[in-house]
Amino acid sequence: MEKTQINNIELVDTYFKAIQNGNMEVLASLVDESVVWHQPGNNKFSGVHHGADSVFALVGGMMEISNGTFKIEKVNIIMANESRVAAMVTFSGQRNNISMSMNGVDILTINQGKITEAWLYSGDQDAEDAFWGKD
Repeated sequence: MEKTQINNIELVDTYFKAIQNGNMEVLASLVDESVVWHQPGNNKFSGVHHGADSVFALVGGMMEISNGTFKIEKVNIIMANESRVAAMVTFSGQRNNISMSMNGVDILTINQGKITEAWLYSGDQDAEDAFWGKD
């Protein structure tokens, strides 16, 4: 495996650890200011979000609605192919007596040591849409 791919895997591993530990300073250092974030589904958070501020507001909204329970439970595997890194994760949350726990895949593009684009995929998009709701 090329050194760049190894470095990108390490960067994404650091990114997920920062998410799990709530380390916003590290997260901010890893996400490009002009990141393009593709949030899947048909719920209040779905769509394309432009810029780090928009992405952090998205995550903040998820945390608020889930009363801080939304989390990446486990990073199952991280794989790289040049500038793209795929991570298989397990995420969960609780909201209004509803629980959600499922697998997902995040595909992140790394450019000059920063995450510049993200495509997220959910193992059960209908269940995730129902969990987050439209309003």
